[in-house]
Amino acid sequence: MKPLKNQITITLDSDLLTAIRKLAEEDDRSISSTINIMLRKYMRENDLPIHKK
Repeated sequence: MKPLKNQITITLDSDLLTAIRKLAEEDDRSISSTINIMLRKYMRENDLPIHKK
């Protein structure tokens, strides 16, 4: 079973959003999936805990 998702609203700098859109399109993913992958990678690489409920 996939983990539950929570909907949020964030504000991003235009240049950052443009770069994320490009990456998402290249990987055939949604922007939210791309951001989620990037955040998980950052958390792993920086030994930050991810607590699953």
